[in-house]
Amino acid sequence: MAVLLTANFTLAVDFSILNVALPHIGTELGFTTSALQWIVTSFALCAAGFTLFFGRVADLFGRKRLFMIGIVLLGVSSLAGGLASEPALLIAARVGQGTATAMVTPAALSLMTTMFPEGPARSRALGLNGALMAAGFTAGAVLGGLLTGVVSWRWAFFINVAVAAAVVLVAPFVLREPARGHRPALDVPGAITITVALVALVFGIDNAGHDGWTRPGTWGPVLGALILFAVFLKIESRVREPLVAPSLLTRRTIGWGNTAGLLAFGTFTSLVFLLTLYLQEVLGYTAIAAGLALAVLGIGTVLGGLIAPKIIGRTDARTAIVLGLTVQAAATVPLAFAGDTRGWLLPLLILTFVGGVANLVAIVGYAVASTAGVPSDQHGLATGLVTMSQQVGIALGTPVMSALATGLVAATLLPGLRFAIGVNAAIAFAAAILVAVFLRLPTAPPAAEPTAEPTAAGAA
Repeated sequence: MAVLLTANFTLAVDFSILNVALPHIGTELGFTTSALQWIVTSFALCAAGFTLFFGRVADLFGRKRLFMIGIVLLGVSSLAGGLASEPALLIAARVGQGTATAMVTPAALSLMTTMFPEGPARSRALGLNGALMAAGFTAGAVLGGLLTGVVSWRWAFFINVAVAAAVVLVAPFVLREPARGHRPALDVPGAITITVALVALVFGIDNAGHDGWTRPGTWGPVLGALILFAVFLKIESRVREPLVAPSLLTRRTIGWGNTAGLLAFGTFTSLVFLLTLYLQEVLGYTAIAAGLALAVLGIGTVLGGLIAPKIIGRTDARTAIVLGLTVQAAATVPLAFAGDTRGWLLPLLILTFVGGVANLVAIVGYAVASTAGVPSDQHGLATGLVTMSQQVGIALGTPVMSALATGLVAATLLPGLRFAIGVNAAIAFAAAILVAVFLRLPTAPPAAEPTAEPTAAGAA
């Protein structure tokens, strides 16, 4: 668990660690202002686009093997990024980091869900994972600002090299996975179609954040992605051994669980973006001060990940999702009335702390619900879907909220931020209602696989 959590925390940090450093990187390496977005976009495209494919590859060819390959790729690409002397090399390094994320995250989650049988032990494992990944996303912004201001943005890459080396040295001796049975053939047409569809979707969404939703560069890729999703479903209904079994897609736990996860990640990560703008552009705090203020939110997410398994144990995953999203929405609503004085800082810290706790309760609930009752030979695919909903949510939320805050309501920033934060709260509350109405959990947990207990004992 320590190895898997370390790897996932590091990858979560990578999502946001370079955001504050972008202007410094542009100046040093010669990026044009318009090209800076590709430092973030190239990572997001690969991380979201390939995650479902690699989730299935983990089932077919080995989760531990894929995890190790991904960690090595993370180390090599991070070293290349830290030593990059021109834009093309840095973008290539970010592509490598994004691809490594798509390999490691579903493989690590799948190892966790097979390591522990369904029930309290698995909920605790997923709670720790959710807490550290959410904390990593927030910590990345803080750490990126500190590294850029104190030493150099290059250390945002070099830290990964050290972590990857430590994981590579330890993981072969501590990671175990159940023996794999029959290996079906990889559904190549399905894999290509869904990967291109996800890349197109994230590319279109990312463009929306920079160019607006009316440009062909935005709606064209999104429309193409929707068409490719329809083609993918058609392929899956016809091939003998599909990439995503139709029986898996028809599970309410899969569909509604991952919908809840997408909206939970999309609303709260985009709220971090909105509050960063508020703290810096409205209240006048520096980037480092704003990052440190939002670290309170990160503390809340850690606490939420720790208490979520207790809530799930006393109730169930569905109740945890509904409760988490409802409290998150309630904590967000007052922020829609924030003023332009620094007296709002303390209420903001309290509300974001409460919202962070609630958000992680919902996130752990969706991870538990989305892997409940899934056959052991499909755990990689199920966790790939969990990872995909997380990454698409992160990619979707910020451009939508950015458009609402800066382009659709008012000429000044504060009214736009208030409107966007209000919409954010409404989406979280609507998600809670949808989950309460439509999500249905299995009536009873399936019997644990014969290999699960020895593996869990070995891990302990």
